[in-house]
Amino acid sequence: MKVACVGGGPAGLYLSILLKLRDPSHDITVHERDPEGSTYGWGVTYWRGLLDRLQEHDPESARAVEENSVRWRDGVAHVGDRSTRHRGDEGFGIGRHRLLEILAARARSLGVRLEFECEITGDAPPAADLVVAADGAGSALRTRHAGHFGTDVRAGRNHYVWLGTTKVLDAFTFAFVETRHGWIWAYGYGYGPEGSTCVVECASETWTGLGLDRADEAEGLVLLEKLFADVLDGHPLTGRSAPGARAPWQTFRTLTNRTWSRDNLVLLGDAAHTTHYSIGAGTTLALEDAMALSAALRDRAALPDALAHYERERGAALLPVQSAARHSAQWYENLPRYIHLPPERMFALLGQRHSPLLPYVPPRLYYRIDRAAGQLEALRRLKRWLGPRVARTVQARNLAAREENDGPAPSGPGAVRGHSG
Repeated sequence: MKVACVGGGPAGLYLSILLKLRDPSHDITVHERDPEGSTYGWGVTYWRGLLDRLQEHDPESARAVEENSVRWRDGVAHVGDRSTRHRGDEGFGIGRHRLLEILAARARSLGVRLEFECEITGDAPPAADLVVAADGAGSALRTRHAGHFGTDVRAGRNHYVWLGTTKVLDAFTFAFVETRHGWIWAYGYGYGPEGSTCVVECASETWTGLGLDRADEAEGLVLLEKLFADVLDGHPLTGRSAPGARAPWQTFRTLTNRTWSRDNLVLLGDAAHTTHYSIGAGTTLALEDAMALSAALRDRAALPDALAHYERERGAALLPVQSAARHSAQWYENLPRYIHLPPERMFALLGQRHSPLLPYVPPRLYYRIDRAAGQLEALRRLKRWLGPRVARTVQARNLAAREENDGPAPSGPGAVRGHSG
């Protein structure tokens, strides 16, 4: 099969790797509009589950990704001059440039052609048996047929900007700073010895009140460095705009599509769906799309059947993630509802931000209910753990007492009868 992947991000590159691994005779080309190595961005985050799935599909690239990642288990929240730290699940960070280098090298080693500085427009798609639109949320191939795909884009309320810093954070870090125009906050995580990713977000009135809507990027970075000085420890923030240009602040666009394919054209990754950055799932979902599409193409001989199966599988898998992302975004949009709680309580509800119940229950009451439920679950786990051990201990004591009174117990099938407990 001749395959053209439009977009050289993680989704397109990983799909090309998986297709070549399953059938080296596939003729695969990845078309990327930007020069090689020019991608913007600092680091991406993912969790242990993704690494396990990468290992199942291609151990070689999984090993390279893990070796070039940093990891953490702690989450830290700074709220004004108060802080709290909690132990959590194992998380990973890797530089976006390094991730793309790993995937590009693996694809080339398998015989995939990579064509950089090659822009594909919706009016002139490449000739291939399968054309994969992996060209991001602004996909030209999808936009050309937006009516067919049923594309829907909804903007969030808050403004955000994606930045980097040379400060190497040792935990997934949240920092909330109060200004006279409202709260502004940052999410940060390390991706290597060179630094960390730092996403800054605030409500529209805070953005305009601080003058960030009028400042160029350099002016905005100076202001943000002052606001987050305690977390940055004197390290600078870095942007990506040309000197004098406005910082690329934007509102997050949640993108969905009614269908994901049209004839031999199929959507992949952000071209098909976006989920709010606050759940850290974008790269994971893109790679999982590639896994599902490659498996569907392997298992179903007819292309329409394969694409329909891929869409059904990924659509079902995305439902809980999209719900979690929607509630997470809304939690931050309603930050004043939670921010004045004690830090450990605020951080606990930050961890519960995916809950559809949380917006409708007073935060202090929700916290108490959640704590009580957690204690009950801990008791249930303890009971499940203790149950077999207590039963074995009681059985051993009963047997010892019986032997003491009656002599050794008989052996053999059917020797012990009566109640179990």
